[in-house]
Amino acid sequence: MTAVLIFGALILLLLTGMPIFAALGLTAAGVLLLFEGSVNPAAETVFAHFNKPILMTIPLFVFMAQIMIRAKVIDDLYNMAHTLVGHVRGGLGAATVMSCTIFAAISGSSVATALSIGSSAVPQMKRFGYPERDALGLVAAGGTLGILIPPSGPMILYAIVSDASIGALFLAGVVPGVLLAIIFAGYCIVRSSRNPEFESPEWAGWSQVFRAIQKSFWAVMAPPVVMGGIYLGIFTAGEAAAIGCLYALFVALVIYRNLSARDLWECTYQTMRTSMMVFMIIAGAAMFGHAITIIRLPNGIAEAVAAMGLSPLGFILLVMAMIFVMGMFFESIAIILITTPILLPTMIALDIDLIWYGVLLMINLELAMITPPVGMNLFVIKGITDAPLMEVVRGAFPYVLLMIGGLVLLLLVPGFATWLPYTAGYGQ
Repeated sequence: MTAVLIFGALILLLLTGMPIFAALGLTAAGVLLLFEGSVNPAAETVFAHFNKPILMTIPLFVFMAQIMIRAKVIDDLYNMAHTLVGHVRGGLGAATVMSCTIFAAISGSSVATALSIGSSAVPQMKRFGYPERDALGLVAAGGTLGILIPPSGPMILYAIVSDASIGALFLAGVVPGVLLAIIFAGYCIVRSSRNPEFESPEWAGWSQVFRAIQKSFWAVMAPPVVMGGIYLGIFTAGEAAAIGCLYALFVALVIYRNLSARDLWECTYQTMRTSMMVFMIIAGAAMFGHAITIIRLPNGIAEAVAAMGLSPLGFILLVMAMIFVMGMFFESIAIILITTPILLPTMIALDIDLIWYGVLLMINLELAMITPPVGMNLFVIKGITDAPLMEVVRGAFPYVLLMIGGLVLLLLVPGFATWLPYTAGYGQ
């Protein structure tokens, strides 16, 4: 009954439009006052959560993404993908997915990916006969890859809350992310081959291909520089974030030469705003986690699961179904910070791989970005195209099914997520 009241109060506060950090903090403060008589223990808990080197990756990766976005690398990325595969029937869709994949590995944000790629891709796809619904749905779904493909902001938050290795999580997201991108691109090509309305531009020629690759080389190399160093053990995830910032500055100032002092100030300002918002949410989540630990809620759930006799796979299926429903109403950050502290003791007791679960969680959060009524990418695409929301929803629906298929595949074959980090020496 206590758990129902706590979550009822939290959900009620969130539904009023209150910021996530305030809702978590107020709920936690109420629980601490009722059961401890004081909120003083919250200060030590918040400090302990902030006293982690991994937190420095958040502003560094945000700063890297801001620089690459303002340097306008997206135009060259899309042009390269379009030149490479745009002449194939359905190739424009595949080029859009390729652009989303690369940009997701730079920005780490689903919304930024959908916004940046959508501005260029949707008009181009409609020009060559793509039905508006298909173009809108593809960009909305392709943008979600920003959650799964590293460096991913939600992955970093999950690592902080669960104490999982951020380096292992980054590597674990690579294969599933690329696999989903291939599934999306394959769907575009198959669908286009069966629809005579889809047109394709003429082959640009090898000279144009080499020119496009040359122009986008520095942008394409950003993900390998960051992830390659982690995989080879050259630097840690925190050091990778710093290297990524230096690389982005080099590309913007030396190669593109289009980053002004005002742009640099704007990048710094936006990084500060985004990072502080995330840090406030982490503080609220730390208080909430401490509060539910005080009342032994996670232990009660673990004991209930043990009494039910659920297998690890059965428990994961139940959790995935719950998070899928939550994703229709809550933001991904809220889902991570509310569910992880509660489920963590049970996952440890059932010997569930936290890296594997983290990737499953990210795919489920991708689904949350394109499932109404609170699918952020749906509203982003509607905003930049002024298309009816239901057209965007209908266009994204096939990709919801494809993502669910990818989630099932990863449930059946955990090695898709665990193989790369464990071969890199992170261990189980």
